[in-house]
Amino acid sequence: MSNDSPTGPSHSAPVLPRRDFLKVAGAGAGLLMLGGTAALAESPAVPGLRPKRRIPFISSSPDIIVIGAGAWGGWTAYHLRQMGAKVTVVDAYGPGNAHSTSGDESRGVRSSYGDRDPDKQELWMLWAREAMKRWRAFDDEWGRDMRLNLFHTTGDLMFRQDWEPYLINTKKWWDKHNIPYQVLHPADVAKEFPVIGMGDINVVMYEPDAGVVRARRGCQAVSAAFERLGGHVIIGRVQLPLKNSNGKLREITLDTGQTLRADTFVIAPGPWLGKTFPEIFENKMRTPLGYVCYFGTPMNDERFTYPNIPSFNFPGVTGWAALPVDSRGFRVRGGERAPGARPGQGQAAAQGKGPRANGGAAPGNRPPQPPTPPAQLDPDTSDRWANEQQIEGPRRFVAHRFPLLANAPILQTHSCHYEISASRNFIVTWHPRISNLLIAGGGNAEGFKFGPVMGEYIAQRAMGDEGDPAFAKGFGIPEHDFQPGSNGFGGGGGQRDTTRRGRG
Repeated sequence: MSNDSPTGPSHSAPVLPRRDFLKVAGAGAGLLMLGGTAALAESPAVPGLRPKRRIPFISSSPDIIVIGAGAWGGWTAYHLRQMGAKVTVVDAYGPGNAHSTSGDESRGVRSSYGDRDPDKQELWMLWAREAMKRWRAFDDEWGRDMRLNLFHTTGDLMFRQDWEPYLINTKKWWDKHNIPYQVLHPADVAKEFPVIGMGDINVVMYEPDAGVVRARRGCQAVSAAFERLGGHVIIGRVQLPLKNSNGKLREITLDTGQTLRADTFVIAPGPWLGKTFPEIFENKMRTPLGYVCYFGTPMNDERFTYPNIPSFNFPGVTGWAALPVDSRGFRVRGGERAPGARPGQGQAAAQGKGPRANGGAAPGNRPPQPPTPPAQLDPDTSDRWANEQQIEGPRRFVAHRFPLLANAPILQTHSCHYEISASRNFIVTWHPRISNLLIAGGGNAEGFKFGPVMGEYIAQRAMGDEGDPAFAKGFGIPEHDFQPGSNGFGGGGGQRDTTRRGRG
C-alpha cells in the first residue's frame, strides 16, 4: 500500500529521504522544520486570544479567588497576576497532587487533532501549537531560576495501517497553516528505529515540534512562579454547596474554618466538576479512570530514552521515551486486546475506554458490564492501584511494537480521572445563577497540554473580556446529556468516539 496521501502527495509534504530523516528523528528531534517554512516561534495568530494586557477596573485592582491549582487553575492564576489582579488560589490537596488529573509524571503535547469533531479540529490544532511555544517560553523565563526543564522536544511519530480520517484531517489543517510536518517512508523509519515493530504499518506522519511536558512538576512550577509574582496559595477544601446572595458569590468557607472574600471567583476543579455542581453537570460530565505504565529500559541501552526516540502514536496507544534525569521509565498509555478477545474485554474495558478504543464493536453491541462502584468515580475515594488486568494490554503492546521491552519490568503505574464533557469540548462559562463565578473544566483528556493558552483565555474572561461570542458559546455548558450507560470515553451524548488516537 502506498504511503502517499489519498488526495495526492502534497508539495509541502514530500516523503522524506532517509538521509534527511536522520537529521530530524535522531538525537535532538525537532531541530529541522519540515513540511512548511514557519518555525514554531512564528506560529499563526491564535484565534480567540487577545494580546495580554492589564484590563482597567474602577477599583485599583480586582480581588479574584481561583479554586483549583491544577493545570488550568494554576495557569489562570499566573496570567491573572500578570494582568494586575490580586489573586488567591485554593486547592484541597495542593498543586500536582496524586488525586488530580495533572498529577502524573508527564504529558504529551502535539497538534494532531484530526480525530476531533470537525468544528474543533482547527482551533485545537492552533491552540496546541501556541501551547508548545508558551511551554518553551516558560522554561526560558523561569527554568534557570528554578533549575527545571518542563518541555522536552521529542517529535511525534504517528503510525497507521492506512490513511484514515484522523491523518487526512490533521494533514489538511497542517497544510492550510503551513505547519511543519512530514510523511515518511515506513522502511526508513524502521531502519532508523529498529526497536519499533512496524510490519503492518503503511503510513507514518511526523510532527517535529511535538514534545513531552513534566506534568506534576509543571503544576508545581507554575504555582511557584505565581507566588513569585505576588500570588497566594492556600491548602483547604471549599465547603459545598456554594452560597450566593442575590445571584453573587460573596465568600467561600474552607474546611479549616477560614473564610475568603473576593469580587470574582474562578473554579477549575478538574474531575471534581460534576461533584461540585451536580445540578448542572450530573449527566453532562463523566470521570473515567485511565492507567499508564512506566517500563524499565534495558541497562546500557539508550535507544528508549530521550532524545533518542520520538514520542509515538499508534491506534489507541500513545507513549514516549524515559526522560532524564530521574528516568521514571518508558511510558505507555493504552494497550492491545488479547488475540480473539471479544470487544469490551481486556485492556480497553479495564481502562474504562469502551470497546471501540481498539477497533471493537459499536457501543450498542457491547456485552453487559457490571456497573462501576460509585467510589471509583469519585476522585477523592477512587482506588488508583493497577491490577493485572489493567497492565496486560500495555504489556501486549510493548511486546508487539517494542519487542525488546517484552520482559521489561514495570517500574510504576499511574492512574487519574479524566473529566469528559458531553460536548467533547472545553467548558469556560459563567455559572447560570451566580454572576461572578466562572466555571472552567472539561479537559477531555487533553486539558493539561493546553494549560498556558487556556489559562490566559480563562483569565481574560475573569477580567471582564468576553472575547469572541462564538468561542464563549462553544465553551458553554453542553446542550446534550450523555446517553445512559456511557462512561465518557465512548460515543455517549450523540457524540462520536475519539479514542482511536490514544491519550497522552
